[in-house]
Order: sequence, then structure tokens, then C-alpha cells
Amino acid sequence: MNYLISLAIGLLVGVIYGALDFRSPAPPAIALVGLMGMLLGEKLWPMGRQLVSGWLS
Repeated sequence: MNYLISLAIGLLVGVIYGALDFRSPAPPAIALVGLMGMLLGEKLWPMGRQLVSGWLS
């Protein structure tokens, strides 16, 4: 299932790249910033859920 989700997200990002007329693969600096954003977002989601649940309890 994880592979299908990854493929779907990759396709979505590819469509966005095409719509914005970016070259693929992205230049290294842009790609690294994008990966950093993905990693930060992945870590922020559980932290945000935990913070909100702390406020609600």
C-alpha cells in the first residue's frame, strides 16, 4: 500500500511540475529544499496532533 501512495504522490508532484513548467529532475538546490520540506512536514504532523490533543484534554 505504501508503494501505491508513494506512486500517487509522485504522479501528483509530476503534474504540478509540468503545470509550473519546471524541468525534471529539479536543479539540486531546489530538490534538496523540497526534500527538506517533506521531511519537516512529516515530523510536524505528529507533533501538531500531539499539541492539539494536549490542548483539548
